[in-house]
Amino acid sequence: MNEFLWPVRVYYEDTDSGGVVYYANYLRFMERARTEYLRSLGFEQDVLARDEGIIFAVRSVSAEYHKPARFNDLLEVSAEITDLGKASVSFAQRVRRAGDEDVTLCAAIVRIACLDAASLRPRAIPASMLGELSREC
Repeated sequence: MNEFLWPVRVYYEDTDSGGVVYYANYLRFMERARTEYLRSLGFEQDVLARDEGIIFAVRSVSAEYHKPARFNDLLEVSAEITDLGKASVSFAQRVRRAGDEDVTLCAAIVRIACLDAASLRPRAIPASMLGELSREC
């Protein structure tokens, strides 16, 4: 399997009053990593919406928080495809401090659904995209 890594710097706005990353912001970091992963494969989400009439939405998330990230930390956020269905993709994602790959701060399984952009109903992932994604798992 191919693990995609994306760097994220923790800004003051990402933290609570104690300088610790607010729990929901890990999901934002993971969203950025998934978006950049798709971009690295040649899929821009605005182009998919415009040309293919599809969008992706989070269907489910299961997250575990192990250790805190803090203000000004440089993080690495991974995204790895673990399951690929006709209309969904599941990712295993981890957040670690850059250079400390042995310690996971947060881990999650995120399931993404492919939807028709107009009706917001489930729709099959386009064949060309499905083929590229299948090479990643």
